[in-house]
Amino acid sequence: MEKADLEELKEKVVCGAVLETAGFAVDKRESTRKAVKYRRGGDIIIVIHDGKGWFDPLSEAKGDVFRLVEHLNGLPFAAALHVVADLIEFRPTEPAWTRQAKARAPNQTVAQRWQNRRKPWLGSATWHYLREARGIPEAILRQAVAAGVLREGPHGSMWAGHTDEAGRLTGWEERGPRWRGFASGGAKVLFRFGPADATRFCVTEAAIDAMSLAAIERLRPGSLYLSTGGGWSPSTEAALRGLATRPDVLLVAATDANSQGETFAERLRILAEKKGCNWQRLRPPSDDWNACLKEND
Repeated sequence: MEKADLEELKEKVVCGAVLETAGFAVDKRESTRKAVKYRRGGDIIIVIHDGKGWFDPLSEAKGDVFRLVEHLNGLPFAAALHVVADLIEFRPTEPAWTRQAKARAPNQTVAQRWQNRRKPWLGSATWHYLREARGIPEAILRQAVAAGVLREGPHGSMWAGHTDEAGRLTGWEERGPRWRGFASGGAKVLFRFGPADATRFCVTEAAIDAMSLAAIERLRPGSLYLSTGGGWSPSTEAALRGLATRPDVLLVAATDANSQGETFAERLRILAEKKGCNWQRLRPPSDDWNACLKEND
């Protein structure tokens, strides 16, 4: 098949078509406009680039629609072509989005967009969301605001900043009553809540879970509560490796009590062994630490 024919085929068949016909379904709660999460049992695939690309958050696998067929079915490229060609007329179901894309001011850097947002305050929409809907105690919110890791997002949502090893902002998690995502143009590294000189690093998958665990443990001395933002990017792994090289470190895998959480926990265990630091699995009694916090509220 000519290269032009391959490109035309890729334009006509989106990754969602392959996944839906393979028994996957959209996880609307975990999806955003730019990253649609598909689940099939314990399998997870994230579709990006308007359906033209994908990646597996539990492995290094990623690519275009042809690579997706190869990944799912173990087929050679030639056989994958036929599978994709058979899906030209198939139109996958798409989630109905309630949030309209909002244009932002041009030429603003990630740092400038962050600085232009207010910190949450008692009575603000974001404060209400975190305190009432998520059950985060006021004392934890005050400390997080004082640490500069939270911002008011649009429509009562929260922005939770990610920083690199030097403390530079790289992006932020976005969570709200009707929205979840990550900063457009930003990079996931780590959300950090706690003392910089900590030796106990509690790794969760969401900033809200990190703050929830901090509340449950009453900000255990010497503990830094971290979030990967639900991913495992090379920059996140590099940041965790850097933390693991500190002396007398305990790396705590406080990820969710599901298949993805167990996969991340195993990666943390391997990382800890390679770096020679102590490791512990801290599994939430419920699905995640925010669920545990609200159950005990």
